[in-house]
Amino acid sequence: MPLRFDIKRKLCARSDRVKCLDMHGTESWLLVALYSGHLNIWNYETQSLVKTIEVTSNDLPIRAAKFIDRKSWVVSGSDDMMIRIYNYNTMDKVHSFEAHADYIRSIAVHPSQSYILTSSDDMTIKLWDWGKSWQCTQTFEGHTHYVMQVVFNPKDNNTFASASLDKTIRVWQLGSTQPNFTLIGHDKGVNCVDYYRGADKPYLISGADDFTAKIWDYQNKSCVQTLSGHGANITSACFHSDMPIIITGSEDGTIRLWHVNTYRMEFTLNYGLERVWCISQLPGSNSLGIGYDEGAIMIKLGREQPAITMDTSGKIIWAKHSEIQQANIKALGDSEVKDGEVLPLAVKDLGSCEIFPQDLRHNPNGRFVVVCGDGEYIIYTALAWRNKSFGAAEEFVWGADSSMYCIREGNSKVKAFKNFKEVYDFKPDYGVDGIYGGQLLGVRSASGLTFYNWENTNLVRRIEVTPKQVYWSENGSLLCVATEEEAYILQYFPEKADGVPPDEDGFEEAFEVLGEVSDKVMTGCWIGDCFIFTNGENRLNYYVGGEIVTIAHLDRTQYILGYIAKDSKLYLCDKDLNITSFALKTSVLEYQTAVMRKDFESADQILPTIDEENRTRVAQFLEKQGFKEQALAVSVDPAHKFELALQLNDFATAYSLAQEHSSEQRWKQLSELALRNSEFALAQKCMYNAKDFSGLLLLASSIGDAEAMRQLAEMSHAAGKHNIAFTAYMMLNDVPKSLELLIETERYPEAAMMAKTYKPTEVSRVLKLWQEDLSKTNEKAAQALADPLQYENLFPELQAAISAEKVIQKERGRLLPANSYPNVTPNWERDVLAETEEILAGMPPESLTSESQATLEQKEPQPTPEQAVTSPPRREVISPRDMDHTKDVSPSSQQSNPSKDLISDIGGGEDASSRGIFGGKSSTDFLEDVDKEISELNLDDVNVDELDLEDEHLFD
Repeated sequence: MPLRFDIKRKLCARSDRVKCLDMHGTESWLLVALYSGHLNIWNYETQSLVKTIEVTSNDLPIRAAKFIDRKSWVVSGSDDMMIRIYNYNTMDKVHSFEAHADYIRSIAVHPSQSYILTSSDDMTIKLWDWGKSWQCTQTFEGHTHYVMQVVFNPKDNNTFASASLDKTIRVWQLGSTQPNFTLIGHDKGVNCVDYYRGADKPYLISGADDFTAKIWDYQNKSCVQTLSGHGANITSACFHSDMPIIITGSEDGTIRLWHVNTYRMEFTLNYGLERVWCISQLPGSNSLGIGYDEGAIMIKLGREQPAITMDTSGKIIWAKHSEIQQANIKALGDSEVKDGEVLPLAVKDLGSCEIFPQDLRHNPNGRFVVVCGDGEYIIYTALAWRNKSFGAAEEFVWGADSSMYCIREGNSKVKAFKNFKEVYDFKPDYGVDGIYGGQLLGVRSASGLTFYNWENTNLVRRIEVTPKQVYWSENGSLLCVATEEEAYILQYFPEKADGVPPDEDGFEEAFEVLGEVSDKVMTGCWIGDCFIFTNGENRLNYYVGGEIVTIAHLDRTQYILGYIAKDSKLYLCDKDLNITSFALKTSVLEYQTAVMRKDFESADQILPTIDEENRTRVAQFLEKQGFKEQALAVSVDPAHKFELALQLNDFATAYSLAQEHSSEQRWKQLSELALRNSEFALAQKCMYNAKDFSGLLLLASSIGDAEAMRQLAEMSHAAGKHNIAFTAYMMLNDVPKSLELLIETERYPEAAMMAKTYKPTEVSRVLKLWQEDLSKTNEKAAQALADPLQYENLFPELQAAISAEKVIQKERGRLLPANSYPNVTPNWERDVLAETEEILAGMPPESLTSESQATLEQKEPQPTPEQAVTSPPRREVISPRDMDHTKDVSPSSQQSNPSKDLISDIGGGEDASSRGIFGGKSSTDFLEDVDKEISELNLDDVNVDELDLEDEHLFD
């Protein structure tokens, strides 16, 4: 089987000439060293430039640069002979020093020690120790020309190799000044060198100006193979760390991929960016960086999915390079492992494979394993790992019958075998690009996917779709056809595919489309009628009955191995062959399958076998299918049950659940639902439990429930919800509590206004509290507040208001029913004082209090100032002595009209013409004289509070 390479370009970053590349060990970063003297760090996943460092101000080239991941450093060597170290997080220069006497060509970082090696055109190699303040601890001399590259041996970190233009490769050991040995074979200067990382071969590769690359056995010190084919100098060469390929880059602009075993050239890549200068490959990764004259390219070689297979009993076999290893899940015993944790499996070596494994697959009964790769296949026995059969093939698939398998030869021919003997071969009409095993033999071609009968190759059905993979269920009745972007779930009816097909498209009734998965299926398997799969977003899902359920969100890309019903676990692995598991109960899947088939009798029989831990998952599935009553009966999650009860308007269940697991949010949800369904009593209970005071206010006022309003007022008052409490008290006509609430919350101005309007007998008490509070910030403003009991002349209807308060008090105690609203006069249309006067007028004089009698007297018409001159006197004449005795200074709040204040102060605000206080003048003449005097005094600039009104010369 030829090497399968899905080569994808991940990054194309155009720039100046790229002299060196390096890949970060953990981040998706590519370090690019430019001939212009800059270092660029690219994120090859997002294709964005992350950081740029200007290393040389005079644009001298940087020929070497490396990441030191464990220190968060970038180290660079440039043509000014300087080594510079930067912190790539802070972009600060950590250190710099002159390292060589000529251009620095290469840098190698020791994998574990605090060392770096540098090579230079001064023909030396130097070892630097950053743990000793970058001290040069050793110099290696021996080359007679420029030293182009140095590289540490990954199998022995104390040795390293160097390539020089003196046509040699030398292998050195740390601590020794002389090379261990020298490899000679190139006709011209050697530009590059690299070690093979596999354990099976002690090889290294070199590339030279003689247009060839050579493979060396450094134990035998001999050349194993010469790779020819490039048309110019080879500037870079390396072994791939995981795949059996050698990569070479040349000044002819091409990258060539060679098979590491056969040395056959497999691919040639040319991206048109002129000469290739460097190649970088990160161990454990399929990514490859290439540096050109005009920029850098990042490509991804092959697939990251490992060659691994698991049988139904839990035996796992995988390939690590050419080594085959085995592990057994049964060996774990009853040890508890959490979902997603790596299983601590004991690994057993089965030996080396004769071909490089690209694919491993168990047959359906698990007795045999096929290994595919290098254009060949080998079938081994699973237990003893003995070669059972082999042959040439580009692709291999097993049939549903464990004894049958099929191979693809080229793009036109398919061969079928049974019990390791060829049964038939045939050439499909539209060619063969790929084959798929299972209940039917699937053939992919340019026209789509075609299914054939395994026994006689009769056409069953042709489907116009280009599949990536086909997954069959164990009983062969269901299949998933996965494409690059989506997948289709089909049901197969074998009884409808008998005989001769009616046309070239086969039997239309043989397949029925059950559903579509609008997701990219990466790997998958069937468990009964449920299809389990991983998608492109690293989610583990399963599909059943048109619904996709997420089992887990994976933290990395993983691949499904299979399901073991005995353990009720699904097993997966990642590219590093770490095995993980996820619990997935068979009973849950069987129940869901029965529900989708509407076989409720079977579902009811399966239900008792489902443990409580999975009941809620089943209930959620039932809810999505529209079986909410059954979901309510099955669910054990109180929150889920409560939501279902609300959806079903099951108030009793919802109320019971809310009581058991009380929360404010649940009570509010239930109260809203009860209101919508006119369940007012239930809504009221829920609102009380939820402390939903606003809702209670709306409900109590709407249904006219005075007792509920009273409870609300007390509850909201106690809870500090004063606005609602005040509103409730006012709706209950409870003026005293409303007033006390304002006082309690220190809303004294509002309390004073309310007292003046609704309870004038409390005005003085509230006013004193207001004055005390106001005096803390403004003493003068506090003194300006007038007490009606002290300044009755400013409040002429005070006594009438007090009498009205006593009369109206009886009304406040009576709460009228809501249905009397149309017949009751609104308060804003009533004249309360007139009503009070009418009531008092109808009472016998001896039953009236002094305040009531005063009210009747006050209600006599009062003359206006203009009428005061001509109107006859209505009150007893007050003597000048009495006038002086009753005189008061008006509060400053009334000083906006000084003339009025002074007149009030002198005359008490009443008609004084009959009191003999104008000195023989008529009241009109007296008022004119006063206005004149005030004008002359210019009282606009005088503080009336400072006037001595006892001064007898004040108005002289």
